[in-house]
Amino acid sequence: MGKPLRPVSRRELIQKLRTLGFEGPFVGGRHEFMVRGRVKLVLPNPHRKDIGVDLLKRLLKQAGLTEEEWQD
Repeated sequence: MGKPLRPVSRRELIQKLRTLGFEGPFVGGRHEFMVRGRVKLVLPNPHRKDIGVDLLKRLLKQAGLTEEEWQD
């Protein structure tokens, strides 16, 4: 098993998702979203704090990504 997940900024989240093949973010309703194939991932709204590990795990699950893919 690799390193444990750590909190990330929204900017880091978007950059990493782009390197993993997601496009966007696009404006849609109350939240922006990113797309990869048929997967549409809704992004959390910008706020002052980092995105915590629990929320990051939920986002990775929704995106169909493993923690190992995220860490690479």
